[in-house]
Amino acid sequence: MSTLPLSLAINDYDHVRDLLAGRVAAEGIDLIASVLPVEEIFYRTTHYQEWDLSEMSLAKYASLRSQGDDRLIGLPVFPSRVFRLSSLYVRDRGDIASPADLRGRRIGVPEWAQTASVYSRGWLSHDQGVALADIEWVQAGVNQAGRREKVAVRVPDHVRYRPAPGKSLTGMLLDGEIDAILSARPPAPPPGRETEIVRLFSDVESAERDYFARSGIFPIMHLIVMRRERFAAHPWIAGNLLRAFTQAKDASIARLEDITCSHFPLPWMPQRAAQARAMFGGDPWPYGIAPNQVTLDAFLRFAHEQGVCHRPMQADELFPPELGADVRI
Repeated sequence: MSTLPLSLAINDYDHVRDLLAGRVAAEGIDLIASVLPVEEIFYRTTHYQEWDLSEMSLAKYASLRSQGDDRLIGLPVFPSRVFRLSSLYVRDRGDIASPADLRGRRIGVPEWAQTASVYSRGWLSHDQGVALADIEWVQAGVNQAGRREKVAVRVPDHVRYRPAPGKSLTGMLLDGEIDAILSARPPAPPPGRETEIVRLFSDVESAERDYFARSGIFPIMHLIVMRRERFAAHPWIAGNLLRAFTQAKDASIARLEDITCSHFPLPWMPQRAAQARAMFGGDPWPYGIAPNQVTLDAFLRFAHEQGVCHRPMQADELFPPELGADVRI
């Protein structure tokens, strides 16, 4: 029986590796994978849709869909999820000691439509009571000048937002031109100044666990997208791919939980896996729509409020209707 060849661009993840290596197969599909840095994948996918399947920024994908661009359609497969209170950086020994101290300050972001920033701004406004309009937002590359938005955004009229194309956020923070940075990629100060920038939260994990307990939000950074014409010609690929990605992810977690052998070069990994299962109620890294409804709904609400999405959106608009919210995987 012949298989359908599909090209895939994705970062290097243990929870995808069994699929890329052929230990897990997507029925009827021959995956031809390219493992690349996510920034390159996002740029090439946003502008050129070079691959049949690719990892994609949730914010950029949702923004494009909200603008009527339907060249891509998502799979509820989420290779990257990161709590983002760790992405807030300030000057060491400065006068910002809590989120409330950010009112009236200048915060740098690499892109308004960076997924991590959408979640962080949503946390600030909904959980900490620091409104978007309380801050002056500055957009620039984190460690290099010249970064620009990759999708069109509609920053609310009452929000102060300006690009600084000739500077880096790290440089501006060190020089006092901004007061904080919200960024997935950390600032990298020059030699001799490494200790001058610190995270706002010294105990990030406790802060993030507390936020999850209050909100139920486990931030989704990336998803897998398909070129719509490939899906339209072969709609069966969505379910088969979802099942295969899930099998690969489950195998990765099983390795993590193995108490006989060390599959990862760090101690106490089985114990950490058990803690994650307890925290998340079973599957610590769920795929599918229904198990992620709270997170997806919150993200889309934040994205619309911030002008990343140009209209209100529902989670099921991002994925093929054939999958359904309660698809069994």
